[in-house]
Amino acid sequence: MKRPGPSSPDAQQLALPLDFFAAATPLAPATANSAPAPGKRRLQVGSHLLEYALVRSKRRTIGFQIGDDGLRLTAPKWVSIAEIEGAIHEKQRWIFTKLNERRERSARRLQPQMQWRDGATLPYLGGDITLKISAGRTAAIAFEETSRELTVSLPADAGEQQLKDRVQGWLQGEAKRVFTERLPLYAARLEVAYRSFALSSATTQWGSCTADGRIRLNWRLVHFSLPLIDYVIAHELSHLREMNHSPRFWATVQSIFPEFEAAKKALRTHAPETLPIF
Repeated sequence: MKRPGPSSPDAQQLALPLDFFAAATPLAPATANSAPAPGKRRLQVGSHLLEYALVRSKRRTIGFQIGDDGLRLTAPKWVSIAEIEGAIHEKQRWIFTKLNERRERSARRLQPQMQWRDGATLPYLGGDITLKISAGRTAAIAFEETSRELTVSLPADAGEQQLKDRVQGWLQGEAKRVFTERLPLYAARLEVAYRSFALSSATTQWGSCTADGRIRLNWRLVHFSLPLIDYVIAHELSHLREMNHSPRFWATVQSIFPEFEAAKKALRTHAPETLPIF
């Protein structure tokens, strides 16, 4: 599927969105002496002073949503405030778990970006590798598995962008190698055949699959561990059985990748600032 929005997905192609690229802002804690934010209500829930936005609608039940500005409730016009606040108390564990998850993601976004220099680290297949820069007459790059060092040789007058280009090219080559190895494994388990696969540099999708079997996988998946890569591969190949996100589709994913729920959550909770910018 595509990033959530008002339009429905293209029936000929389904894609797995990069959910963590949705913006999130830190949620400021409320204090007893401060006034609620405009348009917000306030409720004491245990030891927490919770602010929430209330929207009245024609829906039949109370809906809960955690967004960039905190908790938002949508409730029928005939439901009283007492009933709404009672529902908040009943749902408090879920509410505070989701609010804390969003705060943690926001905090990770404040971490400093990678500096492109000798000794810097970057994520590769779920772990960190160390960047080693050396001067040479020609550009070259080599990875030492034992020491987990990626050595890049560049002319003395090379700039930062040339370094980034060399590292990105190597990572894309590694992504293609890994995808080439993993795709046939899961295609065989599903007993499906894909027509082709290509690398993607999309900023909103981890992968996509067309009805005629064309798979695209985001090369930046190479930053993550194999289980997360395998989940995306299993997800896209499962569309060759079910071109939708119905219960039957998720059952298909689970049949070849039982841990898909944990992998899906892990992808969603990764902040973009944990990945190097090229």
